[in-house]
Amino acid sequence: MSDGLDRVRAALAGREAAGLRRMLRPRPARADVLDLAGNDYLGLSGDARVVAGAVAAVRQWGSGSTGSRLVTGTTELHAELEAELAAFCRGPAALVFSSGFLANVGALTALGGPDVAVVSDAGNHASLIDGCRLSGSPVTVVPHGDVDKVDTALAAADVPDRLVVTDAVFSVGGDLAPLVELHAVARAHGALLVVDEAHALGVIGPDGRGAVEAAGLAAESDIVRTVVLSKSLGGQGGAVVAAPEVIDLLLNTARSFIFDTGLAPASAGAALAALRVLAAEPERVSAVRTNAAALADIVRTLGVETIVPDAAVVPAILGDPRRAVAAAAACLEAGVRVGCFRPPSVPAGRSCLRLTSRATLTAGDLDRATEVLTAVLSR
Repeated sequence: MSDGLDRVRAALAGREAAGLRRMLRPRPARADVLDLAGNDYLGLSGDARVVAGAVAAVRQWGSGSTGSRLVTGTTELHAELEAELAAFCRGPAALVFSSGFLANVGALTALGGPDVAVVSDAGNHASLIDGCRLSGSPVTVVPHGDVDKVDTALAAADVPDRLVVTDAVFSVGGDLAPLVELHAVARAHGALLVVDEAHALGVIGPDGRGAVEAAGLAAESDIVRTVVLSKSLGGQGGAVVAAPEVIDLLLNTARSFIFDTGLAPASAGAALAALRVLAAEPERVSAVRTNAAALADIVRTLGVETIVPDAAVVPAILGDPRRAVAAAAACLEAGVRVGCFRPPSVPAGRSCLRLTSRATLTAGDLDRATEVLTAVLSR
């Protein structure tokens, strides 16, 4: 008699055979491993000032926020973070969620619906994809970066309202969305433009204020930005930066905000401290992009397909998922941790190593990366 898990075991076996099975690998606190996999782009997660911000918040507010944001989960610290985050991004208002994933889901479910046509880039992050699905909107997925196809899809929509949804910097490919062109097309059709700045905040623009601000669009009321506190700011959480009317709508209708426990005070305190470090030390922004260019040069010299990076993400396209898994394991064994991305995170045949730059990488770190990647990718 079946124990009810036959289908589960078959699914796992299928993923194993295809080289797509994933598993958790707890990361030890090892200083001897060079991290080129994490998203701590500015090197702030361990910064003494950021840690002190988290500790001070715990001492004042306790370990948890004690409830949802609309009950007891909004402290004065949350309000302070939202005000400074909006000001830094040169946006009108901000609302903090407990993760970037929930910020994307909340924004899209609140702004979408059966009468709202959504046009989404094929390369968008899973949180945007899930937000589109949960919104109940009719969704058209267009080829990656194709503004003309966005225009066509908006023109063909037969419902009253429209949204265009895109990452600012795509999380695996590392390329920058054509935001100026997308905004022009969206405005021509009366659509809101939703931009996920997860991999752009702290990296794009001279001061790291993100891709929307760098494109000169921060003052536009028809753009809704989502940001994360867990990458360049080195902590945890997410936020929406938008017109006050949008923030009010989220407060009233975004289920991932209303029914979720508020961001822990430690995370809010860390994010606020990190934001202040970023504002005071904009040289970190150029450093992370300079180091990304150096990593891309290493990969390109080895004859492996990559990009000229716009931000901190540098893919090394290997194609076969088994080769990517083996290469990532070999790098770690040699003391360099890299990301490994396989379908469905990337299209079939595009499995890759993902290298992520950090502002605090040294010349010695880059030499070490060169040595290990040469040994692994030349096999």
